[in-house]
Parts: sequence; C-alpha cells; structure tokens
Amino acid sequence: MMVKALLYISIIIQFIAMFFAIRLIRATKYKVVWILFSIGFMVLAGERVLQLVASYGKPVSATALVWLDIVVSVCVSVGVVFLDKLIIYIDRLNVHRQRADKRILTAVLRTEERTRANFSKELHDGLGPLLSSAKISLSALSKGEMDAKRRELMDNTLYVVEEAVRSLREISNNLSPQVLMDFGLARGIQNFIDRSAALHNVKISFATNLKGGRHDNDIEVIMYRVVCELITNSLKHSGCTEIKLSLNIQGDILELQYSDNGSGFVPQAVMDCGMGLSNIQSRINTLNGEFDIDSAKGKGMRAMVKVNVKGAIRPLMDIATQRAENRRERQSNRQERRSQRQERRRR
Repeated sequence: MMVKALLYISIIIQFIAMFFAIRLIRATKYKVVWILFSIGFMVLAGERVLQLVASYGKPVSATALVWLDIVVSVCVSVGVVFLDKLIIYIDRLNVHRQRADKRILTAVLRTEERTRANFSKELHDGLGPLLSSAKISLSALSKGEMDAKRRELMDNTLYVVEEAVRSLREISNNLSPQVLMDFGLARGIQNFIDRSAALHNVKISFATNLKGGRHDNDIEVIMYRVVCELITNSLKHSGCTEIKLSLNIQGDILELQYSDNGSGFVPQAVMDCGMGLSNIQSRINTLNGEFDIDSAKGKGMRAMVKVNVKGAIRPLMDIATQRAENRRERQSNRQERRSQRQERRRR
C-alpha cells in the first residue's frame, strides 16, 4: 500500500514538473531544453504509471521499462547540455547589461561635468565682469566727498558687491575647478583642502607622490569629486577634528587612502540612505576601480580607493597644450561676451 501511494505521489510530481517545463518553453531562448525536459518528465510519469499497473498484479514488459529509462536518460542528458549553453547565454547577457549600465553611467557623469563646466564658464565670463565693473564704479564714486550717512551706505554697498564677487568665484570653482583642469589632480585637491580648512576648525593633512604627470580627464575629475565628497561628509556629519588623506601612484595603480577621527557610522546602513557613499561607489565603478570603506560607531572612518590608470598619464607637452587651449577658449568667450555687450549698447 505504501509503494502504491508513493507511486501516485511520484506521478503527480512528474506532471507538475512537466507543466512548469512546458510553460518555460516560450520564456527562454533555448526552447529545446524545456522541450526535452517536458518529454523526459512525461516519459518518467508514464514509467511510474506502468510500475503502478504492475503493483496491482498486471504484467508489464521489463523491456518497455528499460526503453523508457533510456528515453528519460537521453532527454535529461541532452537537456543538461543545452542548459549549460543557456546558463552561458544568460551570463553573457548579464555582462552586456553591466557594460551597458556602465556606459550609460559614464555618459551621465560626463554630461554632468560638461554641464557644470559650461555653467561655471557662464558665471565666470558673464556675471563676473559685470560685478567687477560695478565694484570699480562704486570704488571710484566712494572717493568723492559725501556725508557720513552716504559714506556708510557706499561702504555697505561695496561690501555686498565684494561678497557677491567672492561667492561667485567660489560657486564657479565648486562647479568646475579651474586649478584641477590646468594643474592636475594633486593641485586641485590641495586647493580644495585649503579652502575647506579655512572655513572649518579641522586639521587636514594631505600627502601625495604625484608629480607633473597628468591622467585621463575622467580619472582626475572622478577622483577629485570622490575626495570632495569624503571631506564634505566628514566636515558635516562626523564631528571630526582631524582628516588624513594620501594619494599615491605605484605603477598603473592610483590609490587614495582616507581617514578621519569622527564619530563613525555603520557603512551598510548609510550606503543606501545618504552621505553620498553610493554616489562615490557609482563613480568608482565607471573606472573599474575598487572602493572599500570601514567604520564603526565612535571609531572614525577609513576609506580606500584604487584605480588602474593603465598608462593614461599625459606628458608635460600635453599639459602645456591643454593649458593653452583653456586660455584660448576663455579669451574667446570673453571677446564674445564683450561683443554681445557692445551690440546691446548700440541697440
């Protein structure tokens, strides 16, 4: 009785498996896999039916059972071979999808940086000269005779204009740091550190062995943004009093080591909810780099970034050429702005 019950259960299971195999025929590329599995499950169910018939005392040919076993073995064996091809095909799809995602992310980051640079240039070359002209005019007016009340008003106006010019320069530099574009990653980071240290009572130490060589523009911009994000997070959230970072290159490997003595956090909990860590991870992924972060409550934070630059260092002549191109572009933009202002005056 127990054998009969097990055979009934086995037949039901085989038909259920065959049903799902049939449903998968249209769901994947290698349909032959699920066709073979469907046939195998159906034949296996037929074999169990014959065994059930035999359990009721009716004669069943042993040769038929053997042939059914052979058919099941062939279907399963061939199906496994095609299943291996299906797995390889899925792996290739995943690789292509990852590459496509990386290309899209890279394009987004490049577009973001290009937009930042254009907006910074518009501010610097458009609004900057107007504020500077206003400051010069106000300075000239302040030299004339005026009473105390007007003198105070003039001084306040000059102060406001000077603050506007300073804020404009800071905003323009944050959007697209000219030092980074002209002098490279180390100088760009040092400039950002100097400005940050002047605004916060935090000791920031920076060590690097980068010399005059330059790297690919994407590498420099992304590494600069990563450093800015890490320092900004430490200054805003950690309550630290000291930040240490080093940027060194050994062969083709550019390595950033960063640490602070702040309050620390749980990296996994923060990764998905803020502080820009997921943004850092995404940027590093576009360079096929490594990003590792270690922190705990009350123990500060340590981060490590490794990027293989693959010989993307540009010679000094390229740097000079790039600087010359940047200067020519800025001069061209200034001349264009000047021409537009003159045209508006004529009208």
